[in-house]
Amino acid sequence: MNFINEVNNFKSIFFKKQNVFLVLIIFIIFTLDRFSKIKIINNLNDRVYFVNDFINLELIWNTGIGFGFLSTETELFYNLITLLVGLVILGLLYSAFISINIDNFIYSIIIGGACGNLYDRLIYKAVPDFIDFHYNNFHWFTFNVADIFITSGIIIFIIRSFFVKN
Repeated sequence: MNFINEVNNFKSIFFKKQNVFLVLIIFIIFTLDRFSKIKIINNLNDRVYFVNDFINLELIWNTGIGFGFLSTETELFYNLITLLVGLVILGLLYSAFISINIDNFIYSIIIGGACGNLYDRLIYKAVPDFIDFHYNNFHWFTFNVADIFITSGIIIFIIRSFFVKN
């Protein structure tokens, strides 16, 4: 009897109408990220495309985590980071499914971007970063569309935590 209750609890958490919306957001963000990376990989080999005085497009293969932190040539360390990223995504997915309102949306933004980068880590063994934001000689870390969604989601989550009390 306890097993049946657990299955029913699982169904009630994961098959809610709002979670369909969450999966749709994740899919849209993942698709936008994939589309942008495929365009860059296919069209920007060893070239720099100057968009304006502040943004260049240049393909960089990142073996680290966000914005190139912890980049490494060691396969074991790379695989451990990839496993950790996968586990974090699963934890966020669970949190998103049991959350409501804005938290659900925030988690889906982060998960969509994280899934895009995890896909690249598994397929290419590196993440293609290509947006070079700069001012004069100061260059920010090179990033991609997935990083924009991950960072935006985290910033929204932090701001929300200051203004919304549980």
